[in-house]
Amino acid sequence: MDIQAYIQSGIIESYVLGLATDEEGAELENLKVEFPEVKEAILEFSSSLEEYALKNAITPPADVKAKIMAEIQGEKIPAAVVPLPVNTAKTDLFARRFRIVKMLAAASVILFFLSGALNFYLYNKYTQKNSAYQSLLTERNTLFANNQLYQTHLHDLQTVEEMMADPVMYMIKMKGMPGKENHLATIFWNTVNKDVYVMPNKLPRPAKGKQFQLWALVNGKPVDAGVLDPSCQGVCKMKNIPQAQAFAITLENEGGSPTPTMQEMYVLGKV
Repeated sequence: MDIQAYIQSGIIESYVLGLATDEEGAELENLKVEFPEVKEAILEFSSSLEEYALKNAITPPADVKAKIMAEIQGEKIPAAVVPLPVNTAKTDLFARRFRIVKMLAAASVILFFLSGALNFYLYNKYTQKNSAYQSLLTERNTLFANNQLYQTHLHDLQTVEEMMADPVMYMIKMKGMPGKENHLATIFWNTVNKDVYVMPNKLPRPAKGKQFQLWALVNGKPVDAGVLDPSCQGVCKMKNIPQAQAFAITLENEGGSPTPTMQEMYVLGKV
């Protein structure tokens, strides 16, 4: 016998409340001797009823006792005690209904906890899947960005190759100044339409608020040839320069300067 299922069936409550049938009472009397947990369940429910009764007891008015004693003393013939008829069928029906209600309540509690456990399990699975999806999405975006960067570099190399192969293009290597020998840039100057392109091969990233500026030396005077866009990492188109004897790049305040800062010159190349 599953003794725990028997205890939870509602028979204990029916027995304590006096609603159990004779057969059920006799069976329970035998089981409480054989199974200590049955006896403990009976005592526990009885104690809970007693505690509830004491907790919710209502004290009668003080004059009730006096009135009852007066009534007892005034009686000469004791009143006949008429036993109330007991409908055994109704009592059994009530007991069965009570057990059914108890079983349904227990089933509801079990289903509630099972539902909570299932929801928790599904939420954990969703969190894991969502985390994996976010990781894959981040990896995909990184690969896409790297591919775009690769495509940009490839396009720049193809542009440089085309410029070097174009006979109208004049290439000028701009070497680093003293103390900045590791810097390098290249000028592509179209000898026909005079368009100027610069490729910053080895120039450092300008500090915040600073920007590189290209100068053309024309008849001994520096002419502004445009500032280098920080977003340009390949071949950058600059201003049109009809003639020049040299080109130089200086580091100026963001937006450029009307005159070059000579102590901030990074590279220089003669035509």
